[in-house]
Amino acid sequence: MNDEKDWYGPESATFGDRLAGAREAAGMTQAELARRLGVKKATIADWENDLSEPRANRLSMMAGMVNVSIMWLLTGEGEGMQAPVEEGEGGMELSTAVAELRAIRGEMRASAERAARLEKKMRLMLEQKN
Repeated sequence: MNDEKDWYGPESATFGDRLAGAREAAGMTQAELARRLGVKKATIADWENDLSEPRANRLSMMAGMVNVSIMWLLTGEGEGMQAPVEEGEGGMELSTAVAELRAIRGEMRASAERAARLEKKMRLMLEQKN
């Protein structure tokens, strides 16, 4: 995870990760960004936790407010942020923990997709049986 290009890339980070990082780099709290966008703080939290996604008009406004491109927020490619600067050995431990957490999230996402495919197959088998 030490490669700066991968820190916020599509394999390393989600939309929510990139939004949170850009918001923090812009020096804004969730409440401040919510107020400026005209949404609730819970909405920002949901976006940052990848529980929902903003509509195009909010996405465009948000990208301007946090000084990154829409494409970077969505994919991690284009005009965005560099990897955070690590401070001392404590930063290395935190970086490793973040990398591990992201790997776990990716594995969980893959497992959820596999479970959904299996459930769909089982439903089709049940429908054919009846």
